[in-house]
Amino acid sequence: MIRHVISVSGGKDSAATLLIALESCPAESIVPIFCDTGNEHQAVYDYLSYLEQALDITITRLKADFTENIARKRMFIARDQRKGRKDGKRLRWSNKAKRRALEALHPTGNPFLDLCMWKGRFPSRKAQFCTEELKRNMAVAFQLDLIDAGHQVLSWQGVRRDESLNRRNAKKIERIGGGIWTFRPIVEWTAIQVFEFCAKRGIQPNPLYKMGMSRVGCMPCINVNKAELRQIATRFPDHVAKISEWEWLVSQCTKRGFSTMCGDKHDAKDRRIIFADLNIHARIDWANTARGGRQRDMLFALDESVACSSSYGLCE
Repeated sequence: MIRHVISVSGGKDSAATLLIALESCPAESIVPIFCDTGNEHQAVYDYLSYLEQALDITITRLKADFTENIARKRMFIARDQRKGRKDGKRLRWSNKAKRRALEALHPTGNPFLDLCMWKGRFPSRKAQFCTEELKRNMAVAFQLDLIDAGHQVLSWQGVRRDESLNRRNAKKIERIGGGIWTFRPIVEWTAIQVFEFCAKRGIQPNPLYKMGMSRVGCMPCINVNKAELRQIATRFPDHVAKISEWEWLVSQCTKRGFSTMCGDKHDAKDRRIIFADLNIHARIDWANTARGGRQRDMLFALDESVACSSSYGLCE
């Protein structure tokens, strides 16, 4: 029997994709899944529950576990006796760095945080391993299990070409290997068409879209823009505090002792200076500046945190 696996993120595109599947396929063949990164806002989890109630479905939650990876990393650090240098930097962990890392490097049960602690860094635009480890690998493993159980699998994805340059050539249907085919039913749609489609079927958008978020998922995503970072800082200060704690904890697990959520180009060689300029609180200060990042824009300070704010005109 064919299984239609719908990747649900809590965002608009996956909601529309789920609705299309429910209208097109037998209910018993539809398998909605959610890959929990551990870096979502609570509103995402609440929205998943809303979809389950509104559509009378069950969304399977998938969560990565890096316990074994962390155990191997601890063993490597403890036994590291390498000699020599690479690019002028010593390869071996210093005894001080070993003690610091081994004290902090223990599984927390949060996939995103554990991933960063294991890697000894946060993801970046050029090393976006979070998507691969927390979403793609989990979804593929789940679908391969279905194939092993004797099912055919069609993977539905809410991908649109106008989302980004990386997706401008996305195909509507594509074979990705392992017996899995990918179907992207809204690949030619615009964001407005997505919202209108859901609204006509009585499905409300995730509340985060009316709180200044242009995307729903990790908060913040490593690709967060200035406007979103301002909104996050204004509306969710407790979330910022959590990210700050994560930066400290991940830093303890790195060889050099410093790592930040929001990376950017920096000319300094001293990691302490880089951390001071790029940690989450420093990036929020930058987000409140005008173009160029030097002068504070007072218009931003006049924004009311409780006011509706939408990149898609949902407040009109």
